[in-house]
Order: sequence, then structure tokens, then C-alpha cells
Amino acid sequence: MTISLDQNGAKGPRRKLPHTTVQRLLSWGLPVSYSRFLWRQPGEFPVTAFLLGAGTGGLLAIGLFQILVNPMNIYEDQKMKTLYSLVGLGAVGWGTSPHIRCASLLIVPKMLGKEGRLFVLGYALAAIYEGPVANLRYNLNEVIASLGCTVELQINNTRAAWHTSTAPLRAVFKDLLSSKDSLKAETLNISNSFEDLDAQVKSEAGFKLEDAMDSEEKGQDVETRQAPPSGHPLSTQKMFELKTKLRCSYVVNKAIFSCQRWFDRKHDQCMQRIWVPLFNHLLCLPMKFKFLCSIAKVMDIWCRKHIPVEGNFGQTYDSLNQSVHSLTGEFSANINLKEEKQAAVLGLNQSWEHMGTEVRNYVQSQEARLEWTLGLLQVLLSCTFLLVLHASFSYVDNYNRDIRFDNIYISTYFYQIDERRKKLGKRTLLPLRKAEEKTVIFPCKPTIQASEMKNAVRELLESLPVLLLLVVLCGLDWALYSIFDTIRHHSFLQYSFHSSHKLEVKVEGDSMLARLLRNTIGALNTSSETAVESNNMPCLPQPESMDAQAYFRAALPTGLLMCLCLLQAFGYRLRRVIAAFYFPKREKKRILFFYNDLLRKRAAFTKLRRAAIVRRAHQQRAPRHHLVDILHRRCPLLRRWLRRRCVVCLAPETPESYVCPTPGCETVYCRSCWVDMRQQCPVCTPREELSSSAFSDSNDDATYAE
Repeated sequence: MTISLDQNGAKGPRRKLPHTTVQRLLSWGLPVSYSRFLWRQPGEFPVTAFLLGAGTGGLLAIGLFQILVNPMNIYEDQKMKTLYSLVGLGAVGWGTSPHIRCASLLIVPKMLGKEGRLFVLGYALAAIYEGPVANLRYNLNEVIASLGCTVELQINNTRAAWHTSTAPLRAVFKDLLSSKDSLKAETLNISNSFEDLDAQVKSEAGFKLEDAMDSEEKGQDVETRQAPPSGHPLSTQKMFELKTKLRCSYVVNKAIFSCQRWFDRKHDQCMQRIWVPLFNHLLCLPMKFKFLCSIAKVMDIWCRKHIPVEGNFGQTYDSLNQSVHSLTGEFSANINLKEEKQAAVLGLNQSWEHMGTEVRNYVQSQEARLEWTLGLLQVLLSCTFLLVLHASFSYVDNYNRDIRFDNIYISTYFYQIDERRKKLGKRTLLPLRKAEEKTVIFPCKPTIQASEMKNAVRELLESLPVLLLLVVLCGLDWALYSIFDTIRHHSFLQYSFHSSHKLEVKVEGDSMLARLLRNTIGALNTSSETAVESNNMPCLPQPESMDAQAYFRAALPTGLLMCLCLLQAFGYRLRRVIAAFYFPKREKKRILFFYNDLLRKRAAFTKLRRAAIVRRAHQQRAPRHHLVDILHRRCPLLRRWLRRRCVVCLAPETPESYVCPTPGCETVYCRSCWVDMRQQCPVCTPREELSSSAFSDSNDDATYAE
């Protein structure tokens, strides 16, 4: 410890100034013993350090288990094994290794980086699924159920209308079927009444065909009967006329025969009465005048000319005979309904109920598959903590191995070095030049700086698809809800079916035909009045909308994801603070190297930056597009972004900017950069006056660690 005199001349130990802001705050707020323990040398307080480290590591391991492992859908024994393993590793690591302690604390800033965003992405996707996606799924299921219910309702209404409209016809057929016995009785009576007429027409009584063959005329009639000229059977009309003529001839012949027998009988009686020969023959001679009996043939001629048969008797008889024989047949009626099933789209004959069940089962299977996929995604995203842990250990290794790694911070020790050099009268770096400020980071600045802006913009662009997905799904959910709600309010239908009829047929009379008609046509005497009322209220969709709280829950993880893109810059600054806390000597070496490197670059600033300055100067001299010139002249608001810029720090051109007066050069510099260039334009400086390093950028600069 260095001994020095204070202002009063007393001797005492001179305490070193804290090299970091964290060390300064902890030294101010904690007791000396605590500060001594925190900034102990290797090998000091080994037992205390191990016990405190083991306890802290075990508690942190339990917290990580509750956050990452416990929500997983795994067996309890596996969870317990994982818990014991994590607690053991955390306790041993924190108790023995500063690298593990540092890497464990680096998880906090790493969670604000891209590894942490990947972890939050799982919760964002889960919130989107549980919010707008789940509501979309519910509304679509409502629409599917509504369509199925509507089709089924139309089918039921059509079926009811068909049954209602065909009810009178079915009632008529049922009445006819019920009156089958009475119809059979009436037809039996008609058949019995017709039998007498039928027997009379078909009868061959009243004539003898062999007797009628005696006369030539009767022979011709018989020949005509047996062999008609046309070769077809005689009609009923001709046959009945022929039979009537034969009967008439038969009666005349029978009368002639009876007359002749009377003459013969009277001749015999006369011969018996008069027994004197010769006289008896003379007196009984008149009894031999049998030729007088032929006078009866005059009646035969009259009968043939005036036959008492109507001209349409045969046709009427045939029609009546056919009708009567038809009535004698069994009266029966059956109502058969044939259902024709048409092939569906897939070539299968399926009912609508079966099709609706298949659609619902398909939707449920897709939902189950999606939920399983999201569950697997959550497990995988929970495993992304391993990436965070790997990134933390990788940062510790690079911090201790590569002195240029993430060495771009203007820390408290940097200010102390510059202040000490300033007191010694040596060349200093602060304040930095504009071009230098774009390559370094001031940790205490509350704004995102140039070195961090590029990475922050890239991370925002990478997170933009999730935001767009949320906006699109929320907008689609709202649009579909509006459509379905409009359909629900304006698609109410009232189905009304009214049917009424009255049919009455009166058949008067007591005849047999009247009774028959009353039993047949009288069945049409029906009347009905039907009214069917229904509506599609049960089939209207019942969509649900997301309230403000649901939108907030869905958007919160995505908003947190976007905020992490902006907080990443500030979180990454904590990485160096944590590493410097555990490795203070390494931090001093890194800052000394960084300071000396900036001194070297400051000395050769013009040479090291000449290649970039020349490239930017050539870009400025290149002719601009005519559209850019038009916008520059006519849009004053756009001139701020269309102005030329300083070739060193890229600051916009101002009236104070310096323009190189060399003909053909006209390179723009801001005043501070022109001073840094020692008032010499690197573009116009001859190439041989600069070293070879002036024509290429420096590739060994420290870069921003992602």
C-alpha cells in the first residue's frame, strides 16, 4: 500500500480509486468487509466463498427448474431427477468456479438478446394461438355447425312439406284399401246379375242345327257361320243375330211339323170313324192336305227381315262383359315409396349426418394435431435455454481469450487513463472525434448508439414477421367476427307452409252402378287444412369476439419481443460489467489495449481512413438521378435527407461545412473533421505522400459482439 502525505501533512494509506462504476457504487453502499470480500484476491476466504456460492447456485438452479422444466409435460420422477441434477451442478459450479458464476449471471443480459427473444418467441406464438387463432377456430366451427344445421333444417322442412302435401292422396288410397271388401261385394252382385244375360247370349237353346240344315237357306246360313268370308271368327253381334234367325226358323219348322202331325192324327181318326172303304178315302182326303202347313214359312221370312236385335247389341255386350270380368278380378293396392340416393362428391352414398360427423371429426383431429405441435414447440423453445447458457459461456471464453472481443466501451477506467495522461501533459483521446464516436460505445448514455443501432434495426426486422402475424390474425379475426355477426343479425328466416283443400263428389241414385261409384269415386271426398311454422334461429352462428383484455394478453408477448430488440443494446452493455466484476485484471488489460489502439489509430487517422474517404467522395461526385434533383428542388422537407454528407463522419452538409476548393474534387467535410484531417483533403493528396496502409481500411478494429 502506498504511503503518502495528506493535505495536513499526516501520513496514511492512499486508497486506490474504483476502476468501474459498479465498484464505486458497491464501495459506497456496502461495509468495508463486504467490499473486501467481493474484491478479494484468488485464494482468500475459500470456505466462505464456497458456501455462499453453493447456496446461491442451488437457489438459482431451483428457480430455473420452476421456470423451464416444471411446466413441461413429463413424468414426475424425471422432473425430480432433473431438479437434483440442476441443484447439484449449480451448487458445485458456483462454489468452485468464477467462470460458471460469471456465465450464470450473463444469462440475464443474454435473455435480453436474440437467445432470450427466441425463448420469448415461444410464449408469443402460444399467446397468438390461445388468442386470435383459438377465436378463429371457434368461429369457423360455429359456421360449419351453422351450415350443417341449415342444410338439415331445409331437408327436414322439405320432408315435412312433402308429407303434408301428399297426406290427402295417401288418405284417399287408404280409404280405397279400407273399402276393398265392399267393392268386392258390389262387383260380385254385378257379376251375378250379368250371368243371366251372359247365359242367354251364349245359350244354344231354341234351335237344332241339324234340323236347320234341311233347307238350302239354312244350309247357307250354317255354312256362313262355319266358314266366314274373312277367315275371322264372327262377332258377337253377327253370332247373336244368326242364333236369333235359327231360333225363328226352328220355331217355324216346329210349327210346320206340329201341323203335319195334326193332319196325320186327324186322318187316322177319320179313317177309324168311317170304316166304309172308298168312302173313307174320299171323305178323309182333306186330311191329307199337309201342304197347307207350309203357310207358316211366311213367318220365317218376316222374322228374318224384322229380327228384334239392336244394331249395337254385340258391342255393348262385349264392353259390358269385359268390364264385368275385370271387376271379378281381385282388387288390391299397394303404396311403394322408392328412395334414390345419388352419389356424393367422393363417390360415396352418405347421409348429411354422416358427412357432418366426418367434418367435425376432421376439424377436431386437426385441432389436436395443432395443439400437439404447439406443445412440442413449447418444449423445444424451453430447450433454447441451453442456447442462452452456451452463449453465456462462449462470451466468458472469448472475453478472456480475445482481447479485441467486445472491447469498444468507454468505461470509467478509460476516463481515468485519459485524465492521468492529461495531467502528465501527454496526448489524450477525449473528447473523441465524430468518426471515432461511431465505432465506440459510451455505457452510461441512455440512447442507442451508432454501433448498436445496426444490430437493433436488424433484430427489429427479424421480429417484424411475428408482429405482422399477430396483426393479420387479429384483423382476420375481427373481420370474420363482423361478417358472422352481420350474418347472424340479418339471416333470420321464418318458414311458413300452409295447405288446405276440400274435394266433394256426390253420386246420387240407388242403382248398382251408383253404389259402385260411391265406393270408388266417393273416396276422393277429403278435406284438410295444415299449417307448419319454423325458423332458422337455432342454426344461426353465434360468433364470439375478443375483448380488450384478450387482445392485450395476445399482444403482450409480442410487444415484449419488440421491446427486447430495443433493450438488447442496454442489456449487452451489462455483459462487460459482469465480466469486469469477476475478472477485474483482465478488464484493465483490455481497456489499456483499447486506449493504446485508439491512440495508434488517432496518429494515423488520415491514412487509415483515406480509402473510405476516397470511396465516399467518388460516390458524391457521381451524377444523381434526375428524380432526386427534382425532389431536392421542389420538396424542402426532403432536403434534409437528400443533402450531401461529410465523407468522414457522414454528417449532413450545413452552411458551416467545408467544401474542397480543388477543381473536380468538391469533397464535403464538417468543420471538426476538416480540423482532424489537418486541413488537408485526403482525396486530393498525392498517393505517394501516404503510406501503403492509406489505401485500405483497418481490419483489426474491435467489433460489437452480438
